[in-house]
Amino acid sequence: MSGNVLDGIRVLDFSRVFAGPAATQVLGDMGADVLKIEPPGGDEARYYGVTKERLEKFGGVSPSFLALNRNKRSLEIDLRTDEGKEIARRLAKDCDVVVHNYRPGVMERLGLGYEDLKAINPRLIFAEFSAFGTTGPLAKAGANDLALQAHSGLISITGEEDRSPVRCGSAIVDLHGSLAIVSGILAALFHRVKTGVGQRVESSLLLSSAHLMSYFYTEYWMDGAMHKPMGTANHLSVPNQAFPARDGEVVIIASTNDMWQRLVAALGPDELGGPEFAGVFDRRSNRVALVAAVSAITETKSCVELLAILEEAKVVATKVNTIGEAADHPQLAAVGARLDLQVGEHVIGSVASPFLFSDVDISAVTAPPALGGDIDEVLAEFGYSTEQVAAFRAAGAFGKAKAAS
Repeated sequence: MSGNVLDGIRVLDFSRVFAGPAATQVLGDMGADVLKIEPPGGDEARYYGVTKERLEKFGGVSPSFLALNRNKRSLEIDLRTDEGKEIARRLAKDCDVVVHNYRPGVMERLGLGYEDLKAINPRLIFAEFSAFGTTGPLAKAGANDLALQAHSGLISITGEEDRSPVRCGSAIVDLHGSLAIVSGILAALFHRVKTGVGQRVESSLLLSSAHLMSYFYTEYWMDGAMHKPMGTANHLSVPNQAFPARDGEVVIIASTNDMWQRLVAALGPDELGGPEFAGVFDRRSNRVALVAAVSAITETKSCVELLAILEEAKVVATKVNTIGEAADHPQLAAVGARLDLQVGEHVIGSVASPFLFSDVDISAVTAPPALGGDIDEVLAEFGYSTEQVAAFRAAGAFGKAKAAS
């Protein structure tokens, strides 16, 4: 079987950039028919972070867009036009899920809000993703991943000790939030099976970032504790961080007494076996001395040597890889995490959805769509004639550049 977990489910995707498209890509991987509604000029992520030369070489789309938009069909529709709104409502009438990440109120002003669409399709799942949620003092504020890393306090615990905090290198709040959207949609679809009706599903960057910070918030609410950046270390246990090797760095984690004793026996009974490091609380109290003692040993060995020694001792350890080393590691391919997309004359790797099914193969994929490349095909499927599509085009429903002169 191939990608048919959501076979027969149609998703009308108004989302752009990262969180929404990442979510609808997962739905597409599971077999949903994802109709990506793009504004004139397209999802701005099509052009993120690339030079003109790189854009031309890889078919006019950026790595960001390629990474998050496979298994979709694209319709370029100007929702500011009456004709564009008409098309959107017609599609929503026969779709199962709508996803958008416009600011609160935008879809309502377009006549495409939940209540508007629910009236014509009571079975519709309406998934809404915003920055700060739809109520409260910041509901109307715009924000992105970095803004919520800052607002949530995530940045305040990221970076090196006694230096300015730094952002997480990846769009972690966006991508974490995308899986929240997927979870909510799947749960709502299951609820619809039982009740026959749809519902509104809401998530946000705020909810995503708060979930990432959950145990930090709980600790603060308990006794006011607020942690600061600790590099690769954390406040929960030690050693639990990156240590220097002769040719790189290796993360070593020995959070329990048993694991610590195995590490001591493997690396240095004389140097590490003293009473100041004997118990969990001893090691936390003497963190600086412990890190220095372990580092003095690890920096004399190569990464390969350290990994071999610690694997034999059953101590958790892994090399700090570059992006290239991680992307090309055979383990990634072994678990099916790399998919290959045919983009023009190029075959480009793409990261698979983060799960596998025993009875369904979700590895068959189509490349991200050309902007507006599926307008005629999709509208024909929804009952529009060739003449009606031509009239929409002439009226500018697909953007001024596509209007008849």
